Amino acid sequence: MAESLLEASWRRRAKAMTAAAGSAGRAAVPLLLCALLAPGGTYVLDDLDGLGREFDGIGAVSGGGATSRLLVNYREPYRSQILDYLFKPNFGASLHILKVEIGGDGQTTDGTEPSHMHYALDENYFRGYEWWLMKEARKRNPNITLVGLPWSFPGWLGKGFNWPYVNIQLTAYYVVAWIVGAKHYHNLDIDYIGIWNERTFDISYIKMLRKMLNHQGLEQVKIIASDNLWEPISASMLLDSQLLKVIDVIGAHYPGTYSVRDAKLTEKKLWSSEDFSTLNNDVGAGCWGRILNQNYINGHMTATIAWNLVASYYEQLPYGGCGLMTAQEPWSGHYEVEPPIWISAHTTQFTQPGWYYLKTVGHLEKGGSYVALTDGLGNLTIIIETMSHKYSMCIRPFLPYFNVSRQVATFTLKGSFSQIPELQVWYTKLGKPSKKFLFKQLDPIWILDLNGHFTLELEEDELFTLTTLTTGQKGSYPLPPESQPFPPVYKDDFNIYDPPFSEAPNFADQTGVFEYFVNRDDPGEHHFTLRQVLNQRPITWAADASNTISIIGDYEWSNLTITCDVYIETPDRGGVFIAGRVNKGGILIRSARGVFFWIFANGTYRVTGDIAGWFIYHLGHVDVTAKKWYTLSLTIKGSFCSGMLNGKPLWTDVRVNFPKNGWAAIGTYSFEFAQFDNFQVEAQS
Repeated sequence: MAESLLEASWRRRAKAMTAAAGSAGRAAVPLLLCALLAPGGTYVLDDLDGLGREFDGIGAVSGGGATSRLLVNYREPYRSQILDYLFKPNFGASLHILKVEIGGDGQTTDGTEPSHMHYALDENYFRGYEWWLMKEARKRNPNITLVGLPWSFPGWLGKGFNWPYVNIQLTAYYVVAWIVGAKHYHNLDIDYIGIWNERTFDISYIKMLRKMLNHQGLEQVKIIASDNLWEPISASMLLDSQLLKVIDVIGAHYPGTYSVRDAKLTEKKLWSSEDFSTLNNDVGAGCWGRILNQNYINGHMTATIAWNLVASYYEQLPYGGCGLMTAQEPWSGHYEVEPPIWISAHTTQFTQPGWYYLKTVGHLEKGGSYVALTDGLGNLTIIIETMSHKYSMCIRPFLPYFNVSRQVATFTLKGSFSQIPELQVWYTKLGKPSKKFLFKQLDPIWILDLNGHFTLELEEDELFTLTTLTTGQKGSYPLPPESQPFPPVYKDDFNIYDPPFSEAPNFADQTGVFEYFVNRDDPGEHHFTLRQVLNQRPITWAADASNTISIIGDYEWSNLTITCDVYIETPDRGGVFIAGRVNKGGILIRSARGVFFWIFANGTYRVTGDIAGWFIYHLGHVDVTAKKWYTLSLTIKGSFCSGMLNGKPLWTDVRVNFPKNGWAAIGTYSFEFAQFDNFQVEAQS
């Protein structure tokens, strides 16, 4: 019998080598022959001395900000396909964790996300799209971990100060209300809650938040702090036993795979609660593959969360293309499943939160790393990466040089794993297109040696998953439609009685919040409008503009005509604008240039070359007042622009030299109520 098993083993090994060599260009070769190719290390995978830390999962961030803005506007079946690639188990990225921004009305990188409480007596748990996204994620994976974190806060919480801790009880109530609303209106159980993204924490506030959570019967909701650096939160916890008790997870951002001594001394779970934020090409994929292993090996981090989930915002905004995949064309239906999706799958499809790392994990002798996890029920997953310095540089922090070279690695399974007969093999090769493979299943490794050895030949920029699980799958759909530019002729009259989302399609708010509005004072043409709804500056996370603005369209637009009906609600001091060739957004919105056509309730108008109003091209008086509808029209062609009010020329042939292209936009002079209707763009280029 032993001889027949050995003979079958060799036949299977030969088959595995042949199939892999033919399909992948080179193989994960489970042969002792590999040992003759080059010297290498020997690595033991063993649980006899117990297990390492509990694994909490791999995830991604939606928000921080407005990174999923365009996703909701995709038509079916493409929107569901994108969601499947992100969340569906054993299909694509199969994420374990979804972290969302608790919208606070402020600019938080690529746009603003609306708060559930714009004003003190206002509560609405259907604004924005994060509720929808969490439900879609949980629909696909009922066990997904949900995390909420504020970036900005509505202005009323600050009582005139740009600070959320003026009244810690009020701010705690605001955050707890979001958690309660998630459950009451959407049947969503939030698992973790954060403090204030990458900003100062307040010890008294953290304690108050825990107290209020408990008072509301939310003892199961855990607190993460401080979503910034490891210090000073770790030292503060060691010096304050009550603070140590109420914080469940220390979350650090972009830790470079290392934690600090104080964080480890707390004996709390350590997470890389925001990481990656790198262009989703092969280098970004290599970055993601390296840190998913080494965050645990070097820093004992048991969860890693990518910023961001999906690059679903206009590409020319800050950090364009820095999602796990790209979906920035709802008008065409085009999307791209990028390499980081399949890098994620190497870990997520073959582990689950609640598994444990083995203690026997570490670095490979000639560069790279390996981790192994088990469910404690006999299953084992091993992830091996050999990402080179060149192909794994994340956008931050600085990555010191290291070398990775071709090597042979021999692994020995001991303890409860010594009797594993077979491991499934999944393989990725990054780098040169001619050698590139993403999440390809190879033939299994048969481990019939008495000592449980197997050997792999490893080259640079590779990723292997070896696992007892047989459920892995590289999911796929037919190719989506071809990429198309934003339609050159675009209209929106906002006439929708029961909108599925609070924001109009394709408008991306950069300061302020623009929502569908039912104008009950006007049952006629302007009964349904788009309204800017903030009347005070939020507690900001970034440098929001002093004016509100929402952009739309194709960044390459140069010659175009923009027409929109506008309604100023604030007497005397109110004002609105339409604009073209807007060249900046996101955290850079304060310095946006373009051609801005303003009218004001005091009977004046202005044409400026920037949103701040420093570059004045033209100005004058006009018969305009508040509480009345006007139609503005702005035409830009070459180096000249002209404008009309109610169909009559107001100014013509004003010279504009910069910028040469950019988005269309609407907005207000300050944080004030105003309405917009019958928006239209006709672009020639």
